[in-house]
Amino acid sequence: MTLLSKSDQEAVTAAINEVERETDAELVTVLTAQSDNYNYIPLVWAGILALLAPGIGNYFGNWFGADMLMLVQWGTFVVLSLLFRMPGINTRLIPRQVRYWRASNLARRQFLEQNLHHTEGGTGMLIFVSEAERYVEILVDQGIADVLDNSAWEDIVADFTAKVHQGQTRQGFLDCIAACGKLLKEHVPATHERNELPNHLVILP
Repeated sequence: MTLLSKSDQEAVTAAINEVERETDAELVTVLTAQSDNYNYIPLVWAGILALLAPGIGNYFGNWFGADMLMLVQWGTFVVLSLLFRMPGINTRLIPRQVRYWRASNLARRQFLEQNLHHTEGGTGMLIFVSEAERYVEILVDQGIADVLDNSAWEDIVADFTAKVHQGQTRQGFLDCIAACGKLLKEHVPATHERNELPNHLVILP
């Protein structure tokens, strides 16, 4: 994972400060290394393979009796459970739909936990990144959604996602904030000075 250094975080904060001077939007950025530990995934795969592989082998080869077959299945389950917990293997076992679903759920929880739904005029905006899932999402409150359709963020999200794939999370944040700022300055311009929410990058444990 390439979670950002202190200087990187300061650069993100400065970018948010710059945007918020020209818009009523309240930007919050959240970064997490992974949206779930997926502890159940290795167990599911280990259980399936431990049941099938020895059973199929015994069906065609008649290698074991009933008691020995059970011991082989248990042993296979234990070995595979440990093997599948290795990070390089674990991530390959998780279906993309599951990874994106977990990341999307976390993004929505963060929108509420960071109080983005309580801003004056409903102008909260969340830029959420989960590195392990290579997932980026922009969520906005009603005040922004009324003047900017969700499609406005699609290219920005796609560009940021590509940068996360390349390990350029810092630059992805800066480019994303700048691109969002251009749209927000035009459609949600600053009407008065305010700063309801923290501008620093939130990094989840």
